[in-house]
Order: sequence, then structure tokens, then C-alpha cells
Amino acid sequence: MAVGYALFDTAVGRCGIAWGVDGAVTAVQLPEATDAVTAERVAGGAHVAEPPAGVAGVVAAIQSLVDGTNLDDDLAWVPLDMQGLTDFQRAVYDVARRIPPGSTRTYGEIATELGLPGSARAVGRALGENPFPPVVPCHRVTAANGRTGGFSAGGGVETKMRLLATEQAVLGLW
Repeated sequence: MAVGYALFDTAVGRCGIAWGVDGAVTAVQLPEATDAVTAERVAGGAHVAEPPAGVAGVVAAIQSLVDGTNLDDDLAWVPLDMQGLTDFQRAVYDVARRIPPGSTRTYGEIATELGLPGSARAVGRALGENPFPPVVPCHRVTAANGRTGGFSAGGGVETKMRLLATEQAVLGLW
């Protein structure tokens, strides 16, 4: 359960982060149309607060990744509170967290890695419900045949493409 949240500036706009008593991240929100919507989506009943030191470090790492100044940090070290998520969602997010900046995988490749070939749509749904972008880098997952696939964050596929461009990802023809 989140106890605090904060909004912070990035190269793609104002993002939000929420954390629990233990400092684990309970949610990250990419920019929405307004700060109020971003705050509403990330807060989960928490109160606006100054991030504790560990969370402030996560914020700085997200900012550096999103603005392209530190593409060596895949954010896999960030502690996430995954309470309330299904085992399938956790498994999908675990695989997605291993995709390094500048790389992409398809929904089908993730499904196959999970031992569930044919479940690409279920992988897509799980990533569409991702409460931790870009820490769980759902933007690095694309559809088959070089298509972008969807993106549920504010700005949709345009935001996905901006994040991938910042990471200098090599993409197929869209």
C-alpha cells in the first residue's frame, strides 16, 4: 500500500511515483494530460510527500534513463511492491525488466520465454496494466512483424516511440 507519492519532471513530461512504508515503489506513472490526472493515477490513496532517499534515487535514475543520459541503467535494481498482481503479471514483468535499454522484444517472444507460446495477447494485456512504467519497460515490447503494438500511457504510441528513440532502439519498419 502506498504511503506517499510525488510528481517529477522528465524529458517526456511530469511523471509520478508512489512508495510504501518500506520504500518499495508501489506505482510509477508516465505523464497524463494534466498533473492532476497523473497524480490521481499514481497516488492510490497516498498523500503527496517528499520522496525518501531511496525513492529519490529511483526518480533520478528514471530521469536519466528517460532523457538518455544514462542508458546503462536498466532500473532492474529498483524494489517494486507487486502485491495485488497476479503470478502471470509478475512473470511478464520479470521478463520485461530484463530487456536492456535500446533493445526490444515482441509479445510473442515473452510468451514463449514464459513457456506459454500463443499467449502474446495475454502478455500484451499484462503489459497494458503495468503499474511501473518505465521501471518495467513495457515500451520495449512490440508486436510481431515490426509493428509498434499498443501503449496505454498518456500519449499512447507516440510516447512509446519517444522513449524508444531516446534509448536509441533499433526498430523495424513501422
